[in-house]
Amino acid sequence: MFMAMMLAIQCNPIFKAKHQPLLAAGKPKKLALIACVRKMIVILNSMVRDGVKWDVNHAH
Repeated sequence: MFMAMMLAIQCNPIFKAKHQPLLAAGKPKKLALIACVRKMIVILNSMVRDGVKWDVNHAH
């Protein structure tokens, strides 16, 4: 999950938007990354629960 998020914060606008404000607030880099991992887990869990595919518009 850690390595997947390293890529996601560079390429995915949703995770990038979550990561940048945490860094700007002075949070440690690893804490900001793990917060994004948690967001990804919550999003993926809800996708499995609802049986839907990834949609950028509904991932917030």
